Amino acid sequence: MQHSKFAVRFTPFVFLLFLLSLGYSACFAQKNLSKKEAKLQETKTKASRYFIEGEKALVLGDLEKAYFYLQHALEMAPDEPAISYKIAEVLVRSNQAEKGLPFAEKAAMADPDNKYYSLMVAEIYTNLNQPLKAAEILDRLTSDSEKNQQYNLDLASLYLNANEFDKALIVLDRAEEYYGVREPFTVQKQRIYLRKNDLSNAVKEGEKLIEAFPGNPAYVLNLVEILYNNARINQALDLVNGEIKKYPNQPELQMAAYTLLKEKGEIAQANQLLISAFQSPDLDGEVKAKTFKSMLSEMQTSQRDSLLDEMEALMLRLNSTDAMVQEVIGERRGKEGNMPAAMDFFKKSLQIQPKNGPLLEQVILNSFGENADFTEIETFTTMGVDEFPEAPEFWFYDGVVKSATKKDSLAVQSLTKSVQLNAGKNPQLDQVAFGSLGSSYYTLGEKDSAFVYFEKALVLNPNDEQVLNNYAYFLSLDKRDLEKARTMSEKVVKKHPTNSTYLDTHAWVLFQMGSYEEASQYMSDAIRNDPEPSGVMLEHYGDILFHLGKVSDAMTWWKKAEGSTEASDKLAQKLKDGKYHE
Repeated sequence: MQHSKFAVRFTPFVFLLFLLSLGYSACFAQKNLSKKEAKLQETKTKASRYFIEGEKALVLGDLEKAYFYLQHALEMAPDEPAISYKIAEVLVRSNQAEKGLPFAEKAAMADPDNKYYSLMVAEIYTNLNQPLKAAEILDRLTSDSEKNQQYNLDLASLYLNANEFDKALIVLDRAEEYYGVREPFTVQKQRIYLRKNDLSNAVKEGEKLIEAFPGNPAYVLNLVEILYNNARINQALDLVNGEIKKYPNQPELQMAAYTLLKEKGEIAQANQLLISAFQSPDLDGEVKAKTFKSMLSEMQTSQRDSLLDEMEALMLRLNSTDAMVQEVIGERRGKEGNMPAAMDFFKKSLQIQPKNGPLLEQVILNSFGENADFTEIETFTTMGVDEFPEAPEFWFYDGVVKSATKKDSLAVQSLTKSVQLNAGKNPQLDQVAFGSLGSSYYTLGEKDSAFVYFEKALVLNPNDEQVLNNYAYFLSLDKRDLEKARTMSEKVVKKHPTNSTYLDTHAWVLFQMGSYEEASQYMSDAIRNDPEPSGVMLEHYGDILFHLGKVSDAMTWWKKAEGSTEASDKLAQKLKDGKYHE
């Protein structure tokens, strides 16, 4: 729905006058009317009713119905400007500005003193990309009445867009004369002077604003930026130093002086101002963090590190609740190679401001690995899906973590959501999500669904070692498609001949196929290459040895597996009976 740029509206007072003009005769008509007078009165009454219905429909947003009623009203009262104006409004809101122009112009011509009619015409000309025609109307409004000076900025913008810089300046001067020095006027005039390459007048405008509002550092910094961008560093520095003498407790000005002095190579003096600014609790933590981050990218020297130490201590003392401060200190720890400390700062940052997608993803990814605390990781994956519910990556991470914490039903929900949101845009994400779904579905006992998702994963990446290993192992447990399982596990161990997990899978596939000698070799290698073999591997080795007729050796390995939470529920029976139980 399109709204008027110039706040066009139909005032209740005008509406009341319109109704009175249409209904006056209905209220005070004499009993003895001629047929012509009676007909005219009836037409006015009908026009009034149609207009009211059109107004109601317009308020309710039913533009088609509003247009219908207003057209009928216009047929009965063709010279009433309020009706033409409302039809123009309906057409503008229907994105038919060109069609609405004749109606708006008709209303404005019929009642030139109604500024809202004129503003509607200006709005339509603006929509039709005819800024100078719109400007003519606004110029007339602002020139003829002191009441309409609020439209000068709109008028100046129209002239500026039409590259009529001098006319724009005249309008802004007129507005400034009426209202006094104001930021919107000054900023717009500065932009015009800069586009005209008139730096001198742009600077004068900035100085005028500073003089009108003494003690406001924002206006000083605005002019400093203009001077800096135009290579007037000394002039900018003189301005800042002068303001610092007047207002010594404004850290924003000290930061500006720091930047300028650093640009000139006066590092010692610059750093003094930097530390002075950082000592102020009034300097925004984000400003400090950005400065700190910028310095992190500079060449490492003892002087730089000493300065960073001082800045860091001040930020932690004065701005410890700022998320960006915690993040940049974490970045420093990371650059120093201390990732545990970096992660601590990153996590503190996220607790303050969780809506930081890149940092959140970094924390999650760096938390995986050996001895990962999946319960803690879940805190951040949950944060990810809460803060970024349309991001498939966070749903994937959440699914992986929930699978690792034995919440496979919830894992399936998160992983499915990830696939739905991804919608094939990132095939790699789909591929790993399919593999994880396969594992979770198998754990839930939905084996057919598990194998379907393993197949989907391998279609996208036939060499995914994790999927090949898991798929082969689960097939071996079910004694299904053992030749296929052997092909997959063999492919993996050829590439990773010392990986205990992959060797264990291949050995178990061979065991299920009855190749006990070969299975024994691979399981022996698996145990030898694992500093802490799992209970599953120890028990499996005992099973293989038993089928080779080595019962005593089998008992030895079964006893080694005893007490392991990973061993099967048949282990106790095996030890009691001294034989294999499937």
